Amino acid sequence: MTATNAAETTVKAPGGHPRRWLILAVICLAEFTVLLDNTILNIAIPSLSRDLSASTSDIQWMINAYALVQAGLLLTAGNAADRFGRKRMLLAGLALFGLGSLAAALSTTSAQLIAARAGMGIGGALLLTCTLAVVMQIFDASERPRAIGIWSSVLSLGFALGPLVGGFLLNHFWWGSLFLINLPVVALGLVAVVVLVPESRNPSGDPLDLLGALLSVTGMTALVFAIISGPDHGWNSPRVVLTALVGAAALAAFVWWELRIPHPMLDMQFFRDQRFVGAVAGGLLVAFGMAGSLYLLTQHLQFVLGHQPLDAGLRMAPLALTVIAVNFTGGGARTALRLGTPVTILVGMSLLAAGLVCVALLGSASYSGMLLGLVVMGVGVALAMPTMANALMSAIPPAKAGVGAGVNGTLAEFGHGLGVAVLGAVLSSRFAALLPGTAAGAGSLPAALEKVTTPGEREAVADAFARGVETSQLVGAVAVFAGGALAFVLLRRAERAVPVVPAPGA
Repeated sequence: MTATNAAETTVKAPGGHPRRWLILAVICLAEFTVLLDNTILNIAIPSLSRDLSASTSDIQWMINAYALVQAGLLLTAGNAADRFGRKRMLLAGLALFGLGSLAAALSTTSAQLIAARAGMGIGGALLLTCTLAVVMQIFDASERPRAIGIWSSVLSLGFALGPLVGGFLLNHFWWGSLFLINLPVVALGLVAVVVLVPESRNPSGDPLDLLGALLSVTGMTALVFAIISGPDHGWNSPRVVLTALVGAAALAAFVWWELRIPHPMLDMQFFRDQRFVGAVAGGLLVAFGMAGSLYLLTQHLQFVLGHQPLDAGLRMAPLALTVIAVNFTGGGARTALRLGTPVTILVGMSLLAAGLVCVALLGSASYSGMLLGLVVMGVGVALAMPTMANALMSAIPPAKAGVGAGVNGTLAEFGHGLGVAVLGAVLSSRFAALLPGTAAGAGSLPAALEKVTTPGEREAVADAFARGVETSQLVGAVAVFAGGALAFVLLRRAERAVPVVPAPGA
């Protein structure tokens, strides 16, 4: 028996891998670091502008290069993990992420930092896909929902703690410490993965789909770039329209190509499975609601209620803490086992929508109303997100676990981008419609306040912004609830179509 076969046998033993929980802790630590870097740099903008003489455009690229490269490569990274080995690609991802972090910390120009962030994005794409693929391999069906719940909780924790960790480091060190903090985690992860994680790969050894990978990367990168650029450059600008068209054309060509080759990177037959389609629809909209709500809450706390960035981050923390409390105690997994996947997703998405409504209607009056909404949202995310990830991964053959993880990650990236873009557009439109005449045409709250002179006008501008945030949150709530209903219908229909056969000894 070869080493790889032996590893596969160990993974598939009853109960899963004997050291599965320790492995989960290691890969969640690596995942947390990757996600932290999605938001940690936002708080360092003043320092970067001063120390690197960075322009506004430079700052945007420093922040977006990481997310852009990561989103574009997720599907390709998952395919590479299935073909070349998930452990091997996990090690490659850690190494690239560590080297990119070191290069970022030592950067002396804006161009160097942008390039380093792009390199970190390549490592991040490999890490995000490989960690979920490894979870699918080392846990059996009985424990997998709880393991994915913990993995999903780390997603929420990473996004929420980025500004807090960044603020703490900048209060004590220089901006390079935001990247140097990754190095001990990378070193620990490399050793732990070598010692603990078993190797696994797709045993069929399908040939590489190079054209599919090229079309996928081109399409994903162009579309995400268009979504990121839209709010700043205008949705009708040539830059946004052209990149969106390129992305759509590349993805259409990708689908056409994948339908015609014998060994596609992404088997389009998956989309005939209503479980897969239901999980895809729900996953996209829960990410939409989550990212859009965080974007709106940040502005609500700072611009409407007047809190400083670090204080705003602390006040948003109950959302992530609730997600962690529910999933680390196994509450989400037990609920899914008791209610079933379709009902759990519907309940979770409904709670997320209800939390958004609560924040919209009660958050302006006092923080207690917002706190209630954040806790309700946290419970909803804790129930819906891991259940949908498990449904999506369960609809894909185990040999394609990397591709499934890539699809899951791509959905999250698109959902985040769309949430910020769509709800941000609703906010801007509503804000512009409610502005007093003296502030007409102002594109932001600070710009509008500069145009007015009397206290009454300033109050009217602030009220217009608060109303815009409220409307956006309500639109997000409707979208999230509709996504939950759609996922429920599709998943329930799929369950009825496929009879459940009890496992031997069950």
